Amino acid sequence: MARPIKETPILYGSDARRFEQRMQNPPKVSAEKREQVRRSYETVMSMMVNRP
Repeated sequence: MARPIKETPILYGSDARRFEQRMQNPPKVSAEKREQVRRSYETVMSMMVNRP
């Protein structure tokens, strides 16, 4: 049987402000990194196809 999931901690003070700011302004990802992630995704998805 699975273990129960712990409650998510609540952020307060400067931690909460820093988290909110990062959610409002996510870090930029370069085009090269985005292409690398897309190719990795395509590779993994091609392995997941059910073959008869």
